[in-house]
Order: sequence, then C-alpha cells, then structure tokens
Amino acid sequence: MALGITESCQKQKYRYGHRKITKLLKRYYKIKRHRNTVQRVMQKLNIQCRVKPKRKWKSQGEAVIIAPNLLKRNFTASQPNEKWVTDITYIQYGPEIKYLSTIIDLFNHEVVAYKLYNHQQTPLVIDTLNAALKAKGHPNGVLIHSDQGSVYTSYAFQGLVQEKDSISSMSRRGNCWDNAVIESFHSTIKSEEFQ
Repeated sequence: MALGITESCQKQKYRYGHRKITKLLKRYYKIKRHRNTVQRVMQKLNIQCRVKPKRKWKSQGEAVIIAPNLLKRNFTASQPNEKWVTDITYIQYGPEIKYLSTIIDLFNHEVVAYKLYNHQQTPLVIDTLNAALKAKGHPNGVLIHSDQGSVYTSYAFQGLVQEKDSISSMSRRGNCWDNAVIESFHSTIKSEEFQ
C-alpha cells in the first residue's frame, strides 16, 4: 500500500490530499482502505499535498468600518426615504462583465438609483449613493443597508454616508438573507433580462 500511495502522490505531483489518494488507490491499485489509514501512512512517509495559499482580500478604502445590522430583516418602511437597500451584482454583457450597483427604497421597492460600470470599486457605490441622494432631494436620516463588501466598509463610502446625515446598516457576514430584497431583485434582473 505504501508503494501505491508514493506512486500516486508522485504522479499527481503532490497536489492531492489523503481523500483523493484513497480513491486513486481503489481505482488503480484495487486497494481499499479507509481514508484515515491512508492519511496515517502518508504522515509516516512524510508525504503532504501542496496547499494552495488562500487569497487575502483587502479593503479598497483607507479603513474598514463595519456597521451594525440595524435593519434586522425588517423590509418594510412607513414612508419614502426611510430605508434603502443597496448591493452590487455582475452582469455578463456580451464578452464583457459589467457591475450593477442599485439602491432600492423599501417603502415601495422603487429603484432610487443605479450605476453600471466596468469595475466594482469604491467609486461605483459612491456614485450610486450620490445619484440616489440627488434624485430624492438629499433626505436626512436615511438608513442605508448593505453587505460587508470592501466597497461598503471603506472609509470613503462610510464617510459619505456620515457626511450626508444618513445611517449605515450592514448584513451579517456571509448572510444574504439579511439583504434579501435587493438580492432577489438582482437575481430577477439577471434571469429575465440577460439570458
């Protein structure tokens, strides 16, 4: 079995871990062993798969500012410009990828503003927010709910929210249901308009 493990690892240039090596042993050498057994043998032989380094994402702004989840999935509003939700989605547009930033008013689900750019950097969300504020006469105290993407946690975006007397709210990390209204809107646009 040790020879089979060594040969399999060499053939695969040490890219596979014990789970895949277990399958290769069964397929090519007709050796059936539990993956834990294969793992122990690999450890004794000092054979390890090469681990691909994880990509580290950095904020595109000067700082990272995470706001609390003030919306708390309450997707109703008693008046216009009380609660806005915002997000970015990508759209395959011919050979290109475009990035759509949208702001929706939860009072009537009106699209307050949107921008379509070739990138998803901080200027995209800043320009969208400025357009929304201008379109609605610069209302004060609007709750602006987003995810924790680097463009929304950037110093530049959060500074603009504060400067315009608005209130920032953010979904919990990795929880799309906290921003379900705009996630659903973007999903509908992509399925109906860009097939």
